[in-house]
Amino acid sequence: MSAHIVLNTNRDKSLRRRHPWVFESAIAEVKGRAKSGDTVEVFDANGDWLGRGAFSPDSQIRVRMWTFKKEESIDNGFFLRKMDAALSLRRRLFDPTQTNAFRWIASESDGLPGVTIDVYDNVAVVQLLSAGAEKHRSKIVWAITKLLPDTHVYERSDVDVRKKEGLAPVTGVLAGNPPEQVTVKENGLSIVVDIVNGHKTGFYLDQRDSRAAAGHFAKDAHVLNCFSYTGTFSCYALAGGAASVTNVDVSQPALDLAKHHVDINHLDASKSHYVNKDVFKALRAYHEEGTQFDMVILDPPKFVDSKATLNRASRGYKDINMYGIHAVKAGGLLLTFSCSGLMPADLFQKIVADAALDAGRTIKIVGRLSQASDHPIIGSYPEGYYLKGLVCEVTD
Repeated sequence: MSAHIVLNTNRDKSLRRRHPWVFESAIAEVKGRAKSGDTVEVFDANGDWLGRGAFSPDSQIRVRMWTFKKEESIDNGFFLRKMDAALSLRRRLFDPTQTNAFRWIASESDGLPGVTIDVYDNVAVVQLLSAGAEKHRSKIVWAITKLLPDTHVYERSDVDVRKKEGLAPVTGVLAGNPPEQVTVKENGLSIVVDIVNGHKTGFYLDQRDSRAAAGHFAKDAHVLNCFSYTGTFSCYALAGGAASVTNVDVSQPALDLAKHHVDINHLDASKSHYVNKDVFKALRAYHEEGTQFDMVILDPPKFVDSKATLNRASRGYKDINMYGIHAVKAGGLLLTFSCSGLMPADLFQKIVADAALDAGRTIKIVGRLSQASDHPIIGSYPEGYYLKGLVCEVTD
C-alpha cells in the first residue's frame, strides 16, 4: 500500500486547480513509509483524495503529481499513453521533411514532471530531473522504444537541478547505439547537434520560431549575434539575405561548429565573422569604437537560478541590453531574450525599457517572441512559460 500525504487546512486549492506541485510547507503529515520517487496518494485535510504523485524527500517540491484521476495507475501503460499523446501533437506541428528535431516531452506541460525528451532525427535525448522520473526510467525508455522503435536513446541527466532532488548526475546510452553528433533539419536548414557534449540536450529547440523571425528581419542587414553558440541564428539570417553576420561567443568549439553550419548549408562564408570573446567585453569594445549594426541579437544563458538571484540577474540583463542597444544603428532592430522562468515578462520588458533610457535611446516594441510550439504551456501550470523575447526598433 502506498504512503498517504495529508495536506494542511486550506492548502488544497492549487491541486484542485490541477497545479502539479505540492510544497513541503503544504504537508501536515506523511502516513506510511515513502522512499524517493515512490508514488504517494495525496489527500486534503478532510480526507478527500486529490491525486497521486512522486515523493521527493530532498526537495522543497515534496510531491510532483502524476495524475488527478483515481482510476489511473502509474504503470507502463500510463507512460505509453502520455508519450503517445505528446507525440501525436508534435506530429501535427511539423513537416518532417523540413523539421525532424523537436521536443517530445516538456515535463509538467505534457503530464510527466521532471521528464524532458528531445528528438534529433533518430536519436532521443532524455533528461530525468525529478525523483519520480528517476524511479520510472525503465518505463520511460520502454515507451520510447515502443513508440519510436528505430530510435537510439541517450541520457543527459547532468544538470544541477538534480541535486535539489537528492540525485547525482547521470549520462550514457539507454538504448541502441546513438552517435555523439547527429545532423538534423530545422525549417530546411541543416544543424549539427552534439548530444554528448552540447548544452542542455545538445541544442536549443525552443528558439526555433525566434530563429525564423531573425531570418525574416535580416534582409540586407549587418547582424551581430551575441551568445551565438553554434551560430544557428546567423544561418537563418544569412539564408534570409543578411549582408553580414558577426558571431560572438566565449566558446571556440561552438564558433568552429558555427563555421561548419555555414558550410553545410551552402551559405556565403565571406559574409560570416567570428569573435571568440566574452559578450559583455565585446559589446563594451564596440561601444567605445562606435561600431554599430542593423540588427543585434541578444540570447544570453539563464541569469536567474532562484528568486534570491532575481535582483542581481535583473542588473545583468539591464547591462547587457544597454550595451546591446548602443550597438544598434538608428532605425535598426534589437532581438533580446530571457530564458529565465523566474523572470516575469513585464519585468523583462521594463528592464529593456530602462536599459534604453540608460543608453539614451528610444525603443519601440514591434514584436514578441516565445518558446516554440513543441514547448507547450499547460493551463494549470503557468511556470511552463519561460522564454520571453522582444523585437525592438531602436531610435535616437
